[in-house]
Amino acid sequence: MAVAKKKSQRVAEFGDFQTPIELARRVAQHLASIGIAPNSVVEPTCGKGSLLFAAIDQFPNVESALGLDINLRYVESVMENLQSRRHAGSVRVLKQDFFDADWPTLLKGLPDPLLIIGNPPWVTNSELSSRGSSNVPTKTNFQNHNGLDAVTGKANFDISEWMLIRMLDWIRGRRATIAMLCKTAVARKVLLHAWKHGIGVAHAAMYRIDAKSQFGAAVDACLLVCSSASAGQERDCRVYDSLRGDAAPQIIGYRGGGLVADVRVYERWKHLDGVGDENYRWRSGIKHDCAKVMELVKVGNRYRNGLGELLDLGNEFLYPMLKSSEVAGGRTTKPTRWMLVPQRSVGEDTSMIRSRDPKTWRYLQSHADLLARRASSIYRKRPAFSIFGVGDYSFAPWKIAISGFYKSLDFVAIGSFAGKPIMLDDTSYFLPCQCREEAEFLASLLCSDPAQEFLSGRVFWDAKRPITVELLRRLNLDALARELGSECTLAEFNATADAAKTRRVLSLFR
Repeated sequence: MAVAKKKSQRVAEFGDFQTPIELARRVAQHLASIGIAPNSVVEPTCGKGSLLFAAIDQFPNVESALGLDINLRYVESVMENLQSRRHAGSVRVLKQDFFDADWPTLLKGLPDPLLIIGNPPWVTNSELSSRGSSNVPTKTNFQNHNGLDAVTGKANFDISEWMLIRMLDWIRGRRATIAMLCKTAVARKVLLHAWKHGIGVAHAAMYRIDAKSQFGAAVDACLLVCSSASAGQERDCRVYDSLRGDAAPQIIGYRGGGLVADVRVYERWKHLDGVGDENYRWRSGIKHDCAKVMELVKVGNRYRNGLGELLDLGNEFLYPMLKSSEVAGGRTTKPTRWMLVPQRSVGEDTSMIRSRDPKTWRYLQSHADLLARRASSIYRKRPAFSIFGVGDYSFAPWKIAISGFYKSLDFVAIGSFAGKPIMLDDTSYFLPCQCREEAEFLASLLCSDPAQEFLSGRVFWDAKRPITVELLRRLNLDALARELGSECTLAEFNATADAAKTRRVLSLFR
């Protein structure tokens, strides 16, 4: 029992999923079958050495090999296993932390062609930080997220992503290949980084593996293989269903400043790509990070919160709401929950609730400690009970909405309920509309074949949240309306929206 507990702690802290020897051999055999023939091999986080041994056994021309690991027991195990192998004299194994190693010096003397092979940790920086682990890279916003994105979930990243991006730097100007077992989402992010920043990558390919059977991990995973490019850059990657690579591949690529899931489909509909009119800007639902306090169920004339408390609240700051699952399931006409919305814009002073709705103010005050303990730093130095993802658009009487978590491109028109606009949580996205006719018109555009094909060519269905606001904003509604011969109707609704916006601005000066 103690051994099992120790092993689970090691997996948690270091993302320690050791590569089964049979999988390691299949990886090495596959690399040989596609023409990889290295003179040196490096496994930067070698663990028990499965991939390192498989590579030096597979490739007869290997002159030098190097393995590093932070775990002394693993290093000793690899060194012991080396004694019975013919390559013992050409392999160095070092106990060293990937993040502290002097990689330029370590790699300098290794002859090309170089193969960097491995299975880096399958954990994120936030998972490690929450456990107090020191096995993390120096904290930086290395993905260059701006503003709110830099302090919310988008600033979270897989440790392997950080490692692989460092490896891309290692192979610049060398004849080298990287072959890494990793999450498919990580592989895509690494390729996006390379393509976006002009890092020379050639012959990129992903080969899906069954992570559940190999590692007991319920994630989509692959072998990512890419080589350094001496001149120019390929911006496509072939994705195969298995290591056999014997079926027609899906081709993902870098187009229009971002990743596309199907290059062929994208090329057909790329004239729909781009940002359209500001009146139709996709928004996310409200973010409050405290459902037990902010989301309620109506019981007669009172409300029950997630703590089981039955409450007598005022009506002004309560709004009907839909969860992402209800949006995806089309259960949108009769909301089952209500949301407290204490602000109409981000940063608005909430002290006015005291006089306008004393019951709600007392309720919020009674749970001020829970709201103050919300983990995200976005709530710091903000008015009490602050929320995000709120603005005039949140209070539009109609919305076109879609769930971010479900694997479908189903857009649904949502009206008001009990005389109030329906709110969405931050796992759904929407376009604000002023009337039913506008909502139904936009729904017809978004459900059309061109729109569905365009979006399907960009969406990665194996992502944790396949539908994102960035994906939706790539579809230019003006171009889509022209494609469908509906540009005049869209212009009419745009004119109405412009007039409504002007009236709101003028009302502020009265």
